[in-house]
Amino acid sequence: MSKIVCFGEIMLRLAPPGYQRFTQADTFEAVYGGGEANVAVSLANFGLEASYITKIPNNPIGQSAINELRRYGVDTCEILRGGQRLGIYFLEKGASQRASVVVYDRKYSSISEVKLGEFDWGRIFKGAKWFHFTGITPALSKAAADVTMEAAKAAKKLGITVSCDLNYRKNLWTPDEAGKVMSGLMPYVDLCIANEEDAEKVFGIKADETEVSEGKLSHEAYKQVAKKLKDKFSFKKVAITLRESMSADDNIWSGMLYDGENYHFSQKYDIHIVDRVGGGDSFAAGLIYGMMRDMTDMESLEFAVAASCLKHSIEGDANHVSAAEVKALMGGDASGRVKR
Repeated sequence: MSKIVCFGEIMLRLAPPGYQRFTQADTFEAVYGGGEANVAVSLANFGLEASYITKIPNNPIGQSAINELRRYGVDTCEILRGGQRLGIYFLEKGASQRASVVVYDRKYSSISEVKLGEFDWGRIFKGAKWFHFTGITPALSKAAADVTMEAAKAAKKLGITVSCDLNYRKNLWTPDEAGKVMSGLMPYVDLCIANEEDAEKVFGIKADETEVSEGKLSHEAYKQVAKKLKDKFSFKKVAITLRESMSADDNIWSGMLYDGENYHFSQKYDIHIVDRVGGGDSFAAGLIYGMMRDMTDMESLEFAVAASCLKHSIEGDANHVSAAEVKALMGGDASGRVKR
């Protein structure tokens, strides 16, 4: 079985219980997660061989993060130890018309101070068929951006398929900074994944007749966005998640996949959200799974959207569902009835 390599930052997530605000909380629930780590966990839960690459401090908190990955079958053998700290983010869950709030405490994290040459990419990519990263990792620091480029170049040289979820984070860098760095990485990417805002913030490509804050989406507009992205960077495929947001609790979820000729749109799911963090990561993992399993583009898209639909019902960053559960939802089993 060919493995998938995911590179990025895993963080400690601290959140007030339930829907409490930060100012109300006297305890915080702790879990571990991060964009690429969430993808690796999803893929391992689907039964694929997933390897996660990062750098973490050599202390009990770093070890706890590794233990969290290992318990789901993710290969952690190539994780580097060193640096001073594991990044932290605080999550306040939104409800109804009150949005979720994220506060980062990740400056000087171990992965942000990584150096060129620290990772042996030739050894890491041995037996790999796929490499995945997100726009979060190069946003952490120039050093992290340089190592992301080093990894992407090594993967491309070895003929490994490369995917990138743009994942723009305004708290980490400006659109200008993101555009410059990500434009340099895109020539090495085969599959580009974005959401409603990423293409606009990173590359200035906006979907017409679409207003994210009002939950309005236009299929024709997103066809234009996908085509412009593909034409600009010669991606093999472009995938876009489509979130119609009525409130913090209730969304309509779907996706699109473009291969240069055909535009595929998935079925839509009405979702009542338990935890939306990691929704895009579970979509990326679903696409990778479908393509690794030689599904058609339409089947891969439907698997990805169904997988990410289910993630919204899971507490924590990662998607703890099996491929069989995703396929059952794809097949129409959406009743939520008790299984005995």
